[in-house]
Amino acid sequence: MSVDHIRYDLLAQSALRGVVRTVLADVAEKGLPGEHHFKITFSTIAPGVKLSERMRELYPQDMMIVLQYQFWDLTVTEQNFEVGLSFGGVTERITVPFDAITAFYDPSVQFGFQFELIGAPGEEAGAKTTEAETPAATAAEAPGTEHGAVPSPAPVTPLAAPAAKGGAGGGGEVVRLDRFRKK
Repeated sequence: MSVDHIRYDLLAQSALRGVVRTVLADVAEKGLPGEHHFKITFSTIAPGVKLSERMRELYPQDMMIVLQYQFWDLTVTEQNFEVGLSFGGVTERITVPFDAITAFYDPSVQFGFQFELIGAPGEEAGAKTTEAETPAATAAEAPGTEHGAVPSPAPVTPLAAPAAKGGAGGGGEVVRLDRFRKK
């Protein structure tokens, strides 16, 4: 088997993170269009992630945020995004580098990406990803949160999304980079 010196897997992840960057930059400028909203999961221990100590204690590994109703001052740069959110009635400003994102999902259109951490300590690139688990609850459903963090640190988004509320939708799928790799 030949060695991939070009590292297509890393190039593809970088391009897909660029999609997330572009979408968030557009939302920062124009607001959320229609019913679109985002569930973003990221590693809280990745370099460049800025959280309060309180949030680090609650989410020592991974955290999912929901950008839907109660977020403000979304700022997007080439390397990261910053946003104000409310967690249990306490406002916080967080910074998330795009390289720290492990999943991005837009439930309104059942579309998302799952990523491997780039340069994750102790992992070789192309390492096995965790199987998807359905998040326990969104911040809107979880007691004590106000569209900030999801109480369980669900690490990834669902691969096969359930049908949208109201009977619309039809079994969208999250794109996984592993599907395109040679086994």
